Amino acid sequence: MARKNSRALWAEKIPMLRGRPPAAVTGRFAARAGDVSGAEKPASVKASAEPAALDSRFGTRQPYKGHVLGIDPSLRGTGLAVVEFAPGGGGEPALRASRTLRLGRELSMPECLGEIYKAVADYIEDWPIRHVVLEQTIYVQNFQTAQILGSARGAAIAAASVLGKSVFEYPPLRVKQAVAGFGRASKSQIAGMIHRLLTLPESLPSDESDAAAVALCHAYTWRG
Repeated sequence: MARKNSRALWAEKIPMLRGRPPAAVTGRFAARAGDVSGAEKPASVKASAEPAALDSRFGTRQPYKGHVLGIDPSLRGTGLAVVEFAPGGGGEPALRASRTLRLGRELSMPECLGEIYKAVADYIEDWPIRHVVLEQTIYVQNFQTAQILGSARGAAIAAASVLGKSVFEYPPLRVKQAVAGFGRASKSQIAGMIHRLLTLPESLPSDESDAAAVALCHAYTWRG
């Protein structure tokens, strides 16, 4: 007796996990793959112009809706970008505000952290921010750089937390994959994709582009 491959075994297993009899498997999977001619397509898999709003317990997702504040933290050049996502309304993601917080050398580190905190708080109070998003820190050159960057990140995260906003973090590789399609994209390539995805009249400065990229990554990978 021929053994079933792993795909066939899972095809039988999934309906049972969802409380359906195995007999339902053939029609459901054949309708999706187009393997059985004349098979009636179940109502649950009808084609739609809108992204599928499905059950997240089974690896599917709801389109993100709302404003995201993306942050590219740095002690003297923090990038901020507010991007709005409105699925169902026919609109593309839209950049609502962006800023690079430039802080001079005359300011001490504590003063810079205070300015970062205030800038993030101002954006959260000025816009109906749903989530705040940052890139994870994967690698830094030395301990002092890590300490400074960590302090800047902490100031931004603290502002979001105090104002009751959920904070999410994504590794740089994932951000690049979500925006540009490959994890080794350069800063200029990311800036170019942001320019196109948000249909901007001109490219954003580097820090603001990175902030917008992490906001887009969050919306593209969100499972709500």
